[in-house]
Amino acid sequence: MKIEILGPGCPRCKETERRVMNALAKAGIAAEVTHVTDLREIAKRKVMFTPAVVVDGEVKISGKVPTEDEIIRLLRG
Repeated sequence: MKIEILGPGCPRCKETERRVMNALAKAGIAAEVTHVTDLREIAKRKVMFTPAVVVDGEVKISGKVPTEDEIIRLLRG
């Protein structure tokens, strides 16, 4: 599983990344996590609001900081 956090590196984006890492640890899920800060790359993905969480190339959350429980539910799908 590949998870990307899209955002310019603002506090909300960093908090989203922290929550994703915590959710993965709590759920025992292994994933590659990266943070995309390049605004051109974010725009290519048609993301208008950050932070965004992308799972395996699909935008799952955009424009809000999700809770750890939301992230776990999303990943368990």
